[in-house]
Formats: sequence, C-alpha cells, structure tokens
Amino acid sequence: MYDLASIWEWLGFAVRWLHVITAMAWIGASFFFIALDLGLKKVPNMPHGVSGEEWQVHGGGFYHIQKYLVAPDNMPEHLIWHKWQSYTTWLSGAALLMMVYWGGAHLYLIDAAKADLSTFQAILLSAGSLTIGWLIYDFLCKSKLGNQPTVLMVLLFVLLVAIAWGYNQVFTGRAALLHLGAFTATIMTANVFFIIMPNQRIVVKDLQEGRTPDPKYGKIAKLRSTHNNYLTLPVIFLMLSNHYPLAFATEYNWLIAALVFLMGVTIRHYFNTLHATGKSVHWTWLATALMFIIIMWLSTAPMMQDTYEESQARDLSPVEQVFANADGFETASSIIPGRCAMCHAREPNYEGIYHAPKGILLETPADVAKNAQLIYIQSGMSVAMPPANVSMMEDQERMEIRRWYDNAMSDAPMMIASH
Repeated sequence: MYDLASIWEWLGFAVRWLHVITAMAWIGASFFFIALDLGLKKVPNMPHGVSGEEWQVHGGGFYHIQKYLVAPDNMPEHLIWHKWQSYTTWLSGAALLMMVYWGGAHLYLIDAAKADLSTFQAILLSAGSLTIGWLIYDFLCKSKLGNQPTVLMVLLFVLLVAIAWGYNQVFTGRAALLHLGAFTATIMTANVFFIIMPNQRIVVKDLQEGRTPDPKYGKIAKLRSTHNNYLTLPVIFLMLSNHYPLAFATEYNWLIAALVFLMGVTIRHYFNTLHATGKSVHWTWLATALMFIIIMWLSTAPMMQDTYEESQARDLSPVEQVFANADGFETASSIIPGRCAMCHAREPNYEGIYHAPKGILLETPADVAKNAQLIYIQSGMSVAMPPANVSMMEDQERMEIRRWYDNAMSDAPMMIASH
C-alpha cells in the first residue's frame, strides 16, 4: 500500500510538471505571435501578398519575419505547425483534473452542504459542463455575432460569470475556480483543434492544389486566436487559485473570478496597444489595480467552511468511515490536531497565519478522516509537515500515522483506491 500511495503521488507530480512546461510553451507562443502580428510594419517593395514585416534580434542573431495576409503563392517546403503545445497542455490538465478532483471527489470536488452528489454525478457534471461550455461558445461565434467582436466578447464574459456562479452552487470553492479555469482552457484548446487548425489545413490544401485561398479562413482563425489571447491570464490565475483559500474559499469567489477576467482584458489591452502603436495606455493599470483591491476586499468575506461544532456533528462519507474505523485512528486523531491545528484551524493561532493553508482543516476527528491521504503523504511518508517540524512531531508519531493509514488500506483497499 505504501508503494501505491507513493506511485500515485509521483505520477501526479510528473503530470503536473508536464502541464506546467507545455502551458509555458503554449502561452509563450501565443504572446509572441500576438505581439508579432501587432508589431508588423509596412515597408516599400514588399513581396506580393505580404502584409507587413519585422526585424528582431535574439540569441546573438537577427531574424527577418514577414507575414502573408492569406498565404504565399506557393506552398513552402518546410512548414512548422503550432498546435501540440495547446493539445498537450489540455490533455495533461485533463489528466490532473481526473487524478485530483475525480479521484479525490469526496475531498476536493463534492460539497455535500451545497449539493449532495454521488461521485458519479459529480464527475458527470464536471465533464459535461466542459463540453456544453464549448458548444455554447462555438454557437455564438458562428452566429451573426461573429461579425461583432465587441458584443461577442461581452457575451463570452457573461457566459463565464454565469458558469462561475453555477460551479460555486454545486462544487467546493476550490473545485469551482479550478473547473472555471478548465472550462476556459477547454474553449481555448477547442478553438485550436476545431477552428484554427482546420482552417489552416484548408488554406494549405488550396495552395497545394493551385487555388487562391479564401481570406475568410484567416479572419475566423484570428478572431478565435484573439479570444485565446485575452483569456490566457485569467486561466493562469484560476489554475493557481487552489493554493490560496482567500481566492476560492469565500462566498464571493465567483465575483472574484469575474473581476479576474476583466483584469485579463485590461492587462492584455495595455500590451496589445503597446505592440500595435508603441503607445502606453496607462489607465489600464489603474483599472487593474482598483479591481485587484476590490478582489482583496471581497476575499475578506466569511470563509466557506463548516464550524468546529458542525464538523464534530457531520456524517462521514463511506471512505471517511473506513479511515475513522481503522485501528489506530483514535491515536492519529489525537496527534494531528496537537501538531497541526495551530495553522490548519478555523481560527489559526500561529503568528503570521490568518487562514488555514490551502483551506485544509485538521482540528476534529472528522477533519482528520477527511484528509487522511494528505496527512499520510505530508506527515507519514515524508516530513513535509509540519514545516521545519515547528511543532516537534516525533518519529513515533509519524509511525503511528503510517500504521493507521496502512490499516485502513488493508480494511478496504478497493474503496479507498476508487476514490
């Protein structure tokens, strides 16, 4: 059982590593090409079909870049397609969603106080919402609104805020913001897979067969690419939010998310305008700062967590029951609050800690049963917690945690593994 837990932990680490690396590559490429496109200059005697060019210097070399408005007259011998950064980012993110939020639905996804869902129902809602979101967005883009970019962006914003509110009605606060990020990232990758790449293939095929490509395909792809550009920064915020309870564990987390989307627009508007005109739009920074101040104020709203008394009285889930009934639970549930609850409490008393890190509470036996796997990984298998061992957890106590967890795994391995 030790090997199973450690393998799962390392597998999650590897997938997260892949996700971060590919996201960096995708975002970097997106920002580069948007800046390049906006910075192109018209010069005399440009080749036929070229809409602009730019000179850049990097790594000791000079680069002369030209952009064809539709396509060159002939198909180049070597053509680089920018797609796998997007695909791999989404696939690795989907794998993480399944591993963390589907695999740990009872801990991270389901909030029985909001919606008493079964694991299957929660997973179905999680997966289905991502698909439905893309279908609604794609329908709006293909309607007559596709010719009104500003109106379309406003409707997209309304859709995202509505989804943020909806997620917060059924999932934990942490899962709500993470799913909103996944919802947005799904739209972005689907834009690449279903719209941008197919349109580019049509243009390439026209070139190969000697036809003049229709410029409408480039126009459609540029609209979707522009949407992706403005959505990138909010997605990064939402993916990082699970580390910050002040972002996800308040009743106004959906409003925080709405403001983050607006901040993404103001920040990108500044840089896009700078790249296009060379002029700074300073009001965007003031607007961004004001919205961030409002976000900080909203985060002071009461945290979405049960009280100490409610935790003592609540019914345990089937998996929590396994851990609570396992031999050694009484010992473990007396060790953990004494060594960890100075920080992981509803009202922490450790200097400098004002909210439980990551929203993890470890005050009551129910808290301990709920967070059994995290406790085992952080304080049983490793010495990550308490940090720097500030509460002086002893080796014997760590051994008792391992013994309790192993006993639970022996009692119901399939039930725990399936969750």
